[in-house]
Amino acid sequence: MSIPLTTTYLGLELPSPIVVGAAAPLSSDLRRLEQLEREGAGAVVLHSLFLEQIERDWREWIHHQQHSSESHPEALSYLPAVNPQHLGLEGYLEEIRRAREALSIPVIASLNGTHSGHWSETARALEQAGASAIELNLYSVPSSTSCSSAELEAEQLEIVRQVCSALSVPVAVKLSPWYTGLAAMTHSLAEAGARGAVLFNRFLQPEIDIDTLSTEGHLELSHRSEQRLPLRWIGLLHGRVALDLAASTGIENGRDVLRMLMVGAHVCQVVSALLRHGPGALQRMREEMQQWLEENHIESLASLRGSLSQQRNPDPEAFERAQYLRALSSYALPADWDER
Repeated sequence: MSIPLTTTYLGLELPSPIVVGAAAPLSSDLRRLEQLEREGAGAVVLHSLFLEQIERDWREWIHHQQHSSESHPEALSYLPAVNPQHLGLEGYLEEIRRAREALSIPVIASLNGTHSGHWSETARALEQAGASAIELNLYSVPSSTSCSSAELEAEQLEIVRQVCSALSVPVAVKLSPWYTGLAAMTHSLAEAGARGAVLFNRFLQPEIDIDTLSTEGHLELSHRSEQRLPLRWIGLLHGRVALDLAASTGIENGRDVLRMLMVGAHVCQVVSALLRHGPGALQRMREEMQQWLEENHIESLASLRGSLSQQRNPDPEAFERAQYLRALSSYALPADWDER
């Protein structure tokens, strides 16, 4: 008898802890979403709706409203939609509706932005279209030399607070690892109303072409070595913050998923493995998980979750500075190093 892989995330019941992360190539086609569900996805996060995409429409709507009294009556037919909540959202809202009708697994909408804007209005529109939850992606490169980390974090927390207070569906926040006090930030997110945190957002770094003297954005798929960063922080945060934790970056196989669950993750988001290996990677991950659980006589994922977090690990220092000191001092050079 197969061991059930069911889990909960953000209060939602999922048939599997393997979640398809936000990526346009994976979620922009409904047939592809249906295939991912058949292969064993526990939920899907739709590709991001960028707040910059709709702010211009909001400004145009406000402009027309302010100047409509001076316009010819026939010109009113050229105004943007009467309800500004749906300006610039129609395509994305339709994707949510179609996905919810076709899929039995949760459909999570992704809202991506950096600064203050129409977050609450937009999030409400996503909820009304049928999103099971909202993932706020606070992607930001803090390049200002005059804005402190405290100011940046306060702005983001206010965004989270506004969105959470406007919605009845749960909200998760996708974070970067580069906060001054990441543990304190996640605690503040919970106080602001968030139900979960996705660790971590993966910044795309620029590349310089010295032949063309140009700067280009460079997309590179994640690798397994990158999973150590979310693994460490999930292990540190499990049991200390009132958030469901999702692991993201470098999840390649079923053993990686189990590893993240052991340190305290509720789910793992997968993108690069699917882009590399296709939808069948989901079923292979599930089979690897089932095999390991059966071989080790584990009856449920709940009994596994957090078993190797810092709070329950037999070597809790492995998550902190002591391990760093041991690793550096114990590294041995190859015997022929001096001869190279």
